[in-house]
Amino acid sequence: MEFAGVIPQDAPDPRLAADARVRAVPFPVMELTPQPALSPLPIAGFVEGGLGSAQEEWAVTFGYTFWRHPENHADPRNERELNERTRRSIEEEPPWPRPAWIVETAQLFRYPMLQEAVRTARYGSERQDATVSSQLVHHANHVLRNSFREQLGLPTQIGVNFAGEVAHSAVAPSSLVVDGERRSALHIDTDPFVYAVGFEVAQRVVCTVVLDRDVLPVLDLAVSTLAVA
Repeated sequence: MEFAGVIPQDAPDPRLAADARVRAVPFPVMELTPQPALSPLPIAGFVEGGLGSAQEEWAVTFGYTFWRHPENHADPRNERELNERTRRSIEEEPPWPRPAWIVETAQLFRYPMLQEAVRTARYGSERQDATVSSQLVHHANHVLRNSFREQLGLPTQIGVNFAGEVAHSAVAPSSLVVDGERRSALHIDTDPFVYAVGFEVAQRVVCTVVLDRDVLPVLDLAVSTLAVA
């Protein structure tokens, strides 16, 4: 039983449903190539859009916990600076028992996250923006407005556009290692906060990656096709 927003201790773990949903996606889904500095966040993001049976967008997004000292996750140098409110929400126990998955997920907020870092999307034939260039700009601006609001001086409530957003003119040819092989790609290497790179996975399937510039020296920037059992 649930009272006034309290999640019961036996509430089902949403990670299981999210994993099943990823396995059911009918197109290749990309992830950052596994490496010690990254741990996938426990729940993937999904976007599905269209009218009736005409699905015009189907996207899967992965985020990651970033470990600056991956040899020891318990090293306090891995933790990010927390404000008092966030620290209390992590450390204070409510007067009712919580599901183990909530407790585990809450602890992740101690560490830096690469939110919505990798996005793989399939688009319907009617979408005019189903190009690497368009989706790269869209993804970069989405991450900027959601993860860099303080750095950009954005108010709490913001509109679609903001000063300093990435423009289509910033997109340039590049390359990216995909499943161990270097492939042609496009990138955005002009923004002071993020680096973005993308490529065509298959017909009308696009993968884009947007990362905080601060983590680039530590990461092996490569992507792999997600293995689904």
